[in-house]
Formats: sequence, C-alpha cells, structure tokens
Amino acid sequence: MKRNLLDLKFSSLGENVGIARMLIASVGAQLDLSLNDIEELKVVVSEAVSNAIIHGYANHPDRLVQLIIEQNPEALKIIVKDEGCGIPDVEQAMQPAFSTDPERMGLGFVFMQSFMDDLQVESAVNQGTTVTMIKELDNIQPSTH
Repeated sequence: MKRNLLDLKFSSLGENVGIARMLIASVGAQLDLSLNDIEELKVVVSEAVSNAIIHGYANHPDRLVQLIIEQNPEALKIIVKDEGCGIPDVEQAMQPAFSTDPERMGLGFVFMQSFMDDLQVESAVNQGTTVTMIKELDNIQPSTH
C-alpha cells in the first residue's frame, strides 16, 4: 500500500461536516475497513470538524477548517486544524462532559480517544487548535463484504 495524502480546506459551515464525513468514509472503504471502523472514523472527523466550527470559530462561516488525511501501510493519520479562539486548558477540555456550550454534551474528545489509537491536541489562545488522530492499520481486520 502506498502513501496517500489528502489536504482539504473548507468554509466553517455546518454542512461541510457531512463532506468531511464522506471523505473519511471513502478513504476507509479504500482501505477495506469494516463498516464499524468506518463509522468510528466518521464520528471522530465529525467531532473534530464540528469543534473547529462551533467552538474555534463560534459558527462564523467565513473562516477555514483544514482536514488532512495521511495514509500509509501502517497508519491512518487525520489532522483537523483551525485558526480560531484556541482552547485555554486542553486538559480540562478533554474531560468527559466538559463543554463551553451548555447545549452540547462535551463527549467529542472522549469519542476521539476511544475510537483512535492516538490523540494529540495542540492549542494556543487566539491562534487556533490542531487535533491529530492516528488509527493503526495493522490492528484492523479487513472487512468481509
């Protein structure tokens, strides 16, 4: 399997979360992942992109979210970047049920941690946030469709 790199920037619009989900599902299908693994990838991408739009950019549609998907024989790396408000306390933000928005459950980072093999969050106030998620491919059984 060769290395593949996808680098996409899109407007911080809620409807673009679905496009990001479709993109990661297509990558997962090409890797012959199980439907369950593909669903998990769709969830983590949805959560990371939604966080960028809702929290990073406070739903301002004129900003850009960057989605980088890098795949090699060993792993699938997903990076979501924004240049928004940043996270003052990453450790606190990663706690289950923590959210700056009372309408949200605050489980995004919990899903990312449980569905991925590695999760790194780098953030600086007023500079933005980068979420890097890695799924080891040698642990995954190919689908049997």
